[in-house]
Amino acid sequence: MKEFLQHPVFKTLAEIAHEHHIEAYIIGGYVRDIFLERPSKDIDIVVLGNGIEFAELVGAQLKSKVAVFKNFGTAMLKFKELEIEFVGARKESYRSDSRKPIVENGTIKDDQLRRDFTINALAISLNEQNYGNLVDPFDGLTDLKNKLIRTPLDPELTFSDDPLRMMRAVRFAAQLNFSIDEPALNAIRKQKERISIVSKERITDELNKIILSKVPSIGFKYLFDTGLLHLVFPQMAGLYGVDVINGKGHKDNFYHTLQVLDNICETTNDLWLRWAAILHDIAKPATKRFEEGHGWTFHGHEDKGARMVPKIFAQLKLPLNEKMKYVQKLVQLHLRPIVLAQEIVTDSAVRRLLFDAGEDIESLMLLCNADVTTKNEYKVKKYRNNFELVKQKLKDVEERDKIRNWQPPVSGDDIMQTFGLTAGKEVGLIKNAIREAILEGEITNSYEEAIQFMLKKGREFGLSPIKH
Repeated sequence: MKEFLQHPVFKTLAEIAHEHHIEAYIIGGYVRDIFLERPSKDIDIVVLGNGIEFAELVGAQLKSKVAVFKNFGTAMLKFKELEIEFVGARKESYRSDSRKPIVENGTIKDDQLRRDFTINALAISLNEQNYGNLVDPFDGLTDLKNKLIRTPLDPELTFSDDPLRMMRAVRFAAQLNFSIDEPALNAIRKQKERISIVSKERITDELNKIILSKVPSIGFKYLFDTGLLHLVFPQMAGLYGVDVINGKGHKDNFYHTLQVLDNICETTNDLWLRWAAILHDIAKPATKRFEEGHGWTFHGHEDKGARMVPKIFAQLKLPLNEKMKYVQKLVQLHLRPIVLAQEIVTDSAVRRLLFDAGEDIESLMLLCNADVTTKNEYKVKKYRNNFELVKQKLKDVEERDKIRNWQPPVSGDDIMQTFGLTAGKEVGLIKNAIREAILEGEITNSYEEAIQFMLKKGREFGLSPIKH
């Protein structure tokens, strides 16, 4: 293992530990990532004794400021590109109504026992007598090789003690493309109700990490199969299932959503665009109807889905700001490019789409491309070709008409000053008529034509321009 400790900071840590007769180990994610050959800048150091005191000794030697968190018994310092956290080895016990453990000083094995998974319990010695040796009492290295998430203790006890570990198990499975071993999976199924003692913020933090993984469907399938999804995000679990009437069924919207999510992850790392993929069909269960002679319909699911977004964001403690409005807009508009791709594309329809989508038009097109999940290769090719035509049309119309993020060239103030009006219904009607005329291509997007159209509309309302 010594070859993995090339960074000079480890020699410094070992020398300080030896000089002060302190037993110290690197533990957790940094060690795991060595074997996964993943870069890591976060180092956890566990010492037998007082972790804060050891951190202060190291900080003095490295001339680095130490941040101390006395309530947690931890300290942290930054050195060059690294962030190093220090804690004393401890053993933990839990009460049934809290994730907060009762902590006592412990041995290195006690500290490894309290870790969530065997792959996160690996440690490397910084002690002179066995410097660089791997300390692996639970065979975590074998689990890494077998791509397996397993707990050091009985999994039921591990998940009951700290139920957030159930979400973490799923998150690691998704991030690393590992499997969760069967006893751990069964334990999650049995202990899933314990998730209720975990704060929404912590649950959503893990959910976002699952969503940001390379193939999020791995995590969501585990969440669904264990029953966790039904508790933490019931609206998504509600997408599952197929109804059949007169031999006609619809696609399973849960698995369709996972496919759309995986598809969009191939083109973007944007968390909020990935959330739009998750929520694009969220209202299908509420809008599902069977029409004789036609089959299953989901009329208006984009409108209802957009209205559901703020409630879901509030429920999950996601930000109720521009991020939420962005997701809401994409859910609202997600069918529009698909409809355009099925029909002859008119300039008017393209102008309207550009006007409504504004700066988010590229995101919307990515979402719509991801929404093509049919297994019929002919249909896929047809849709994708049509999308290319729509994209080209969007580009051409945008270059010509400059509609994106556009405001009509004549403002409400212009209308009021021209006709001597105060703010009211007539001003709004004239302004809307100008906007519609430009979007429909009746007039160009120019001040001169808009003014002439405004005067014409004014005459229709019996208004005359006042002389200045």
